[in-house]
Amino acid sequence: MGMKKTIQLDTIDPIEIYGAGNKILEEFCTYFPALKVIARGTDIILDGEENDIEEFETKFNRLIEVRHRKPSLNAYDVESIFDGETSAEQFKANGDAVIVHSTDGKAIRARNKTQQDMVKAYFENDLIFAVGPAGTGKTYIAIALAVRALKNREIKRIILTRPAVEAGERLGFLPGDLKDKLDPYLQPLYDALGDMIPVKKLQEFLSDGTIQIAPLAYMRGRTLDRACVILDEAQNTNLGQLKMFLTRMGCNAKFIVTGDASQVDLPRKEDSGLLKGISLIEGLKGVKTVFFTSEDIVRHPLVTKIVKAFDRQDID
Repeated sequence: MGMKKTIQLDTIDPIEIYGAGNKILEEFCTYFPALKVIARGTDIILDGEENDIEEFETKFNRLIEVRHRKPSLNAYDVESIFDGETSAEQFKANGDAVIVHSTDGKAIRARNKTQQDMVKAYFENDLIFAVGPAGTGKTYIAIALAVRALKNREIKRIILTRPAVEAGERLGFLPGDLKDKLDPYLQPLYDALGDMIPVKKLQEFLSDGTIQIAPLAYMRGRTLDRACVILDEAQNTNLGQLKMFLTRMGCNAKFIVTGDASQVDLPRKEDSGLLKGISLIEGLKGVKTVFFTSEDIVRHPLVTKIVKAFDRQDID
């Protein structure tokens, strides 16, 4: 049952909170997709579910407190009210805290024990490997951790990379420049980011280099500091490429390497450097490997039912 409520801003000039062109208020409202919000002068009229309205009020009061502490508000202040509640200590304790909120206001957190292990490992180590089959959410969690770190200003930029294996010869036959050719291949990374960062903001981050998405070859010769760097599909790197990547680590950097050792797209499967690399450095302090199994697959619940239905039918 919906309800209406009016909040009055009597202690502060509305423009101080709404921002120029209502930008701050709009950003704030993205966290309440189900709530109708109308701002009229010093009144904010809310229309929606009671728990949404309560949450809106609590968080909005916190926003006003933040404004009293600093000369003006920005989008980061809004984000930190929603995502800044979870400190590294909480994650180390249980790995179950909310990592970030998706653009439609849903909480993104670890969905099973292995994902929790991955989250805990991230806060305790500078380099983590997450290895296991597709559909286990390892890349998604990696990107969520990176977005959280960016929002909390723990890092300056996010760098996402994949080895352009399938690229091989087939790239030559595709029309368009390199970006066009590589984009479809890097699309899953854009999709995950798009779940967590509003489109306009993501465009800004991509154009100013705060978030960079590039094929692995572009990593040569760069030192990456104050960054969260994710190497995805790492089973398609050979040992030399993996070493090149790992030695790029600068100060205050976090490196996450994800891959599925059973899905090697290289012409010679034995060239994959992922498991070899892990076995070489696994014992080092600050390095942790998390192994996912098919039990950890987080797909649509219907998939499990479909599989069972087919299993009941004897198929020749």
